[in-house]
Amino acid sequence: MKFKMHVLFKSAWKCPRLQHMSTQNPQLLPVSLYSTLLPMSAPPELQELCSTIMSTVGGLDDLELSLNKFKDSLTSSLVAQAIDSSKHEAHTRRLLRFFLWSSKNLSHNLEDKDYNYALRVFAEKKDYTAMDILMGDIKKEGRVMDAQTFGLVADSLVKLGKEDEALGIFKNLEKYKCPIDEFTVTAIINALCSKGHAKRAEGVVWHHRDKITSTKACIYRSLLYGWSVQRNVKEARRIIKEMKADGVVPDLICYNTFLRCLCERNLKHNPSGLVPEALNVMMEMRSYKVFPTSISYNILLSCLGKTRRVKESCQILETMKNSGCAPDWVSYYLVARVLFLSRRFGKGKEVVDQMIGEGLVPNHKFYYSLIGILCGVERVNHAVELFEKMKRSSLEGYGPVYDVLIPKLCRGGDFRKGKELWDEATCMGITLQCSRDDLDPSLTEVYKPRRPEKIGLVDSSVAKSPQKITKFVGKMKMRKKCTAKKKKKK
Repeated sequence: MKFKMHVLFKSAWKCPRLQHMSTQNPQLLPVSLYSTLLPMSAPPELQELCSTIMSTVGGLDDLELSLNKFKDSLTSSLVAQAIDSSKHEAHTRRLLRFFLWSSKNLSHNLEDKDYNYALRVFAEKKDYTAMDILMGDIKKEGRVMDAQTFGLVADSLVKLGKEDEALGIFKNLEKYKCPIDEFTVTAIINALCSKGHAKRAEGVVWHHRDKITSTKACIYRSLLYGWSVQRNVKEARRIIKEMKADGVVPDLICYNTFLRCLCERNLKHNPSGLVPEALNVMMEMRSYKVFPTSISYNILLSCLGKTRRVKESCQILETMKNSGCAPDWVSYYLVARVLFLSRRFGKGKEVVDQMIGEGLVPNHKFYYSLIGILCGVERVNHAVELFEKMKRSSLEGYGPVYDVLIPKLCRGGDFRKGKELWDEATCMGITLQCSRDDLDPSLTEVYKPRRPEKIGLVDSSVAKSPQKITKFVGKMKMRKKCTAKKKKKK
C-alpha cells in the first residue's frame, strides 16, 4: 500500500457476508482443495504444467500447443493442483484455456468438484467471461454446482454490476442441480445488499421466507446494511422496527450500521443535526442494553471532522470519557486532525498529549497523517515536535516521515535541521527516498510563504467589485428620485 499522509479511516463494522453463515455451520465452509504454494518437492509433471501455464511467451493457441506436448499421465487431481499453484501468477485466460484443454483430454474423468474449484478461482478473480463459459459447461454437461460456489459467483457478479444475472442464476439453480436452501438464499441476499440492492434483496426474502427462519438475524443485518449503503435512513429505521417486532433485538453491529447511515446522510443534508440525532440513537441503544463503543463515537467524530466542526468534536471526546467509554487512538486522531486543519495547534498538541498520557500506543499511520497535515499548513516546527513524540513511543517505520520533513525543512530555509534529520536517518540505517540535493542551498529554492496584504480602511473600496459599486450607486439614485417626487407632491 502506497504511503499517504491522510489515513483512510475504516470502521470496524462490516456487512455480514458468507463467512458469517460459515461460522454458524462449519459444514458450509468453502475449504480450498489444495495448497496455494508450490513446494520445492513438487512432482516434475506438476512443475512442468505450472511453468507452461505461467509462461508469458506466446498466446493462448501457443499454450495449447505446448500442453499437447505433455507426455505424463494427466489426472483430475493434477489439473486442480496446477490451477491452484499457478492461479496467483497466471492470467485467468491461460487458466481457462488450460482447464478446457484438460476437460477435453480427460473427458468424463474430471469430477464435479474440479469444475466447482475452477469456477471459484475465476469468481475470486472476477473474470466474467471465464465464469460464463464454465457455468455454461456445467449446465450443458449436467454437472452439480455446489452452494459455496454459487455464493462466490453471486457475490462476484453483483460486484461486477451484473446483479440481474446473479438473480437469474439463483432463480434457475435447479438447472445447475443446486438446491435453493438456507445457504443459497442467504448468499444471494448478502451479495445484493453488499452493493446497496436492498429492495431486490427484500424481494428474495419475501418469496423464500420459509427457508431463512433460522438466520433471521443475519438477514436483517444484511438488509440494514443494504439500505445504509444508499443512505436511506427511513428504510433503515423500518428494518430496525421490523427486527424488534419479529423478536430480534438489534445488536451493536446493527446500531453502528444505522448510526453510520444517519451520520453520512446528515453530513450531506443536515450537518447541524449530526450530534443531536446521533446521541438520540445512542440513548436508544442503551435502552436495549446495547452500549456504544469507541467505534460508535468514531463514526460521529469522522463525520464531524469532515464538516470542520471543531467545538462539537472536542465535546464528543469529553462525552466519551464522561460516559465511561474510553476513547481509542482513532478517536484522538480524528479530534487532533480537525484541530490541526482548523489551525488550533495548541489544542491539537494537548489532545495528542492526552492520548499519550492515557497510555495508548497508536498505529504509525496516526503520526504519518498528522505530520503530513502540519506540513501542509506550513507548521513544520510542530511536525518536527510530533515526530519526536513518535520516536519516543518506539514505533518503527520512520522512513516516510524523514522523506517528508527533510525536503520541507530545506525548502523553508532550515538546512541545518534538515541535515540533522538526514544524518539521524543514515545512522539508523534507513534508506531515504528524498534526494541529498535537497540539503544543498545552491540547488534548493527556498520558499517562504507570504501573508496576504491587509487592505486599509481608506482603500476599502478597492476590495469591492465594480458590479457591487454600480448596484450601490443605482440604489442611491433611485432614493434621490423618490425623495424629490415626495417634495413636489407636498
